[in-house]
Amino acid sequence: MSRKFDVDERVWKLFDGYVHGTVSRREFLERAARFTASGVSAATLLSALSPDYALAQQVDPDDASISVGYKKYASPKGAGVMRGYFARPAKTGHKLPGVVVIHENRGLNPYIEDVARRLAVAGFIAFAPDALTPLGGYPGNDDDGRTLQRERDREEMTQDFAAAVTFLREHPDTSGRVGVVGFCFGGGMVLELAIRLPDLDAGVSFYGRHPDADRAAAIEAPLMLNHAELDERVNASWPAFEKGLKAADVDYVHHDYEGVQHGFHNDTTPRYDAKAAELAWTRTVQFFDRHLKSDG
Repeated sequence: MSRKFDVDERVWKLFDGYVHGTVSRREFLERAARFTASGVSAATLLSALSPDYALAQQVDPDDASISVGYKKYASPKGAGVMRGYFARPAKTGHKLPGVVVIHENRGLNPYIEDVARRLAVAGFIAFAPDALTPLGGYPGNDDDGRTLQRERDREEMTQDFAAAVTFLREHPDTSGRVGVVGFCFGGGMVLELAIRLPDLDAGVSFYGRHPDADRAAAIEAPLMLNHAELDERVNASWPAFEKGLKAADVDYVHHDYEGVQHGFHNDTTPRYDAKAAELAWTRTVQFFDRHLKSDG
């Protein structure tokens, strides 16, 4: 069960900066202490705001209806062999569409693996690559994961995720139709791949960074963008990018979730909002059903 408690809005902004590398740990602790309740240390608050991955199991890895494991694929930029989490329905008599799941800015953590399992339950073959593979993989905690991910070259990571789309499209059990879904860093990567991959069949971005508006003209895949109302950092660039989508006549749908924070879909943190997350996920599955399971 996820954790939910009241946090001063100023602390949320500091935490967002800490998670995304614009506020140091020391700065967070010093500044957050001004807004915490009496008797609650900033260090205790930071621990409480951080993910508890014991909660990341909406779908049990041992669920008999699915099959899970890890698969490897080639990196196109010399990073060697990449690795990702592979989840699919256990029994099917036909080929299935695929969805690449792109993690946040800290590697393939248990929450993202659970998202892949949720897609398998919904009838897709899901593949969640770990961008940290060349550095040993997700290290088991988010702080070290963020540090490692900052060490990777952005262009190399982008090509590794693009290669994951190709890997899934060419897998013998997929129908050849592949979408991508991503969260935070992954949400921005969805939009980047939509620009670069003209054969992408669908993309769903959760609170991802928006590319420059003039690049929207290259997008051919239908898109769904999910934004959090209180996510000022990401939302600031949305009007310009939406203008670019409209000018390019891109097939897109946008949902803004009222009163929620960046990261609202992640059920391992207090930013999680069950109502918004469940609605966004229902919409995501329906979007992929429409664009990947049919010819429409």
